[in-house]
Amino acid sequence: MECGEFHVNYKQDMAIWTIPRVRMRIFAIVALFTIFPIFASDYIVGLATLCGIGAIGAIGLNILTGFTGQISIGVGAFLGVGGYTSAILTTKVGMSFWLAMPLAGIITALVGAVFAFPALRLKGLYLAIATLAAQVIILFVISRWDSLTGGTAGIVMSRPELAGFSFSSETSYYYLMFVILVATTVFTLNLFRSRVGRAFIAVRDRDVAAEVMGIDLFKYKVIAFSVSSFFVGIAGALLGHYMMVVSPELYSTAVSIEYLAMILVGGLGSVFGSIYGAVFITLLPVVLRAVIEVFSGIFPDLADVLIGMREVVFGLVIILFLIYEPQGLAKIWQNIKDYFKLWPYSY
Repeated sequence: MECGEFHVNYKQDMAIWTIPRVRMRIFAIVALFTIFPIFASDYIVGLATLCGIGAIGAIGLNILTGFTGQISIGVGAFLGVGGYTSAILTTKVGMSFWLAMPLAGIITALVGAVFAFPALRLKGLYLAIATLAAQVIILFVISRWDSLTGGTAGIVMSRPELAGFSFSSETSYYYLMFVILVATTVFTLNLFRSRVGRAFIAVRDRDVAAEVMGIDLFKYKVIAFSVSSFFVGIAGALLGHYMMVVSPELYSTAVSIEYLAMILVGGLGSVFGSIYGAVFITLLPVVLRAVIEVFSGIFPDLADVLIGMREVVFGLVIILFLIYEPQGLAKIWQNIKDYFKLWPYSY
């Protein structure tokens, strides 16, 4: 009688969710988030939509930073490329959103590939500075090219439509985001079961050894930047149509830091960690604002001090994660599951 998991070929070894219990849990979670908007208010559904869009961008960034080891501080600008591309194509060219969104991802991927070339000779802090330069260059172009981007005024957009149906409600846009998030998650999970994904991980772990084994560093670093930028561009397009406006201040360096915080808090090199981190970082200001409002009612004189403490708490949370759990929320969740697998005989 078989007891446990037995993999008799490579295909079985690389399969995901092979245990029926795990598959049922995944299906249950997907079903829960599918019916979630029926019972939630528009405000909660709107927050969930922002969390999901952030998760798509965080997964894209984690492909580059967490799985390939290439640090990027320019994700905010790449969000802007995706958002502005979709805005220009839909408002000025008259293209459908359903064509403009994938094109926004493709154009962002091409821009990412261009800025990938410094990564071929730079590592660590030097690469981070190079991507920061990309952030500055892209935002400069967006702000100054008034005839195309509208300059600092930005571009007003509309919600997408399909066969006469407009995704104008919070619930309908949530479902649009949710479908794209599920597709992004499944694609990324399968990516790292492929030859390309394993090459990314080899480059991250030891690029010299990877090159000795025959991995083309030039090829795979460019692919990593391109794939990462594609999903960030998709997230930028979704965010632009959700907010119905794009402008340079929406894609500042602070946004890039927030996305880095998402993958640091969620867990580098973890697809689901990207989702956990996006939810955590997106909801953290909301929770802090609610706490500040409560304490401001009790201590009115401390209102201004408490508002200033929001940024301090945000930075403190990231520092605490880096010190006490560098692998983020994904590792914390894994520890909890491992504990209950052995409980009550956890010794």
